[in-house]
Amino acid sequence: MKYLLLFFAVLVLSCKQEKKYHDVTKVKEEVVQDTLVKDILHWQKELNEEYANPETSPLPDKYRKNFEGLDFFKPDSNFAIVANFERTPEAIPFMMPTTTDRKSEEVVYGVITFILQEKEHRLEVYQNRKLMQQEEYKDYLFLPFTDASNGKETYGGGRYIDLRIPEKNRIQIDFNKAYNPYCAYNKKYSCPIVPGVNNLNVEVLAGVRAFESVKK
Repeated sequence: MKYLLLFFAVLVLSCKQEKKYHDVTKVKEEVVQDTLVKDILHWQKELNEEYANPETSPLPDKYRKNFEGLDFFKPDSNFAIVANFERTPEAIPFMMPTTTDRKSEEVVYGVITFILQEKEHRLEVYQNRKLMQQEEYKDYLFLPFTDASNGKETYGGGRYIDLRIPEKNRIQIDFNKAYNPYCAYNKKYSCPIVPGVNNLNVEVLAGVRAFESVKK
């Protein structure tokens, strides 16, 4: 009987420890989720401040004077992913068309592959030849993309994401930080046109929504 009681005591203790382990894991997941949401909300706040400032805003005065904020999708951790990053050092610079006669000299710096909505995707990431000469932007990468939500919930011409060159062969991509080209607000701007190879055949309901009018 003594050994039987000892066996049950050990069994109960093991169950308690296992429950404790799962609780700790859950807390860690909640902390990661909370940190992600805070980071996205901070990015949204900074973007709104930029658009409200007459010195940095792409908005025409008629929209900016009553501007209260852009229309964002609710932060969604499913759109924050880690992608494989393959550098393409042999890529030749090319002239990327824009919404005007201007062309932007870019080079395919790398290719990212990732799983989103149970599908594998592949996108090119670009580096601007002029910006890379500037200290502030020497590690800046440009990710333009289109998706199945364009022309409906999001801007018809696609959206952009700003990235930095990763140290290794993995890179974080947060579609919650996808923003509209300035052309979506003001036709005076010249914006790079998203290359056809960078189309996603899923809806990316994250980031900035289509701009219709001033948010009231």
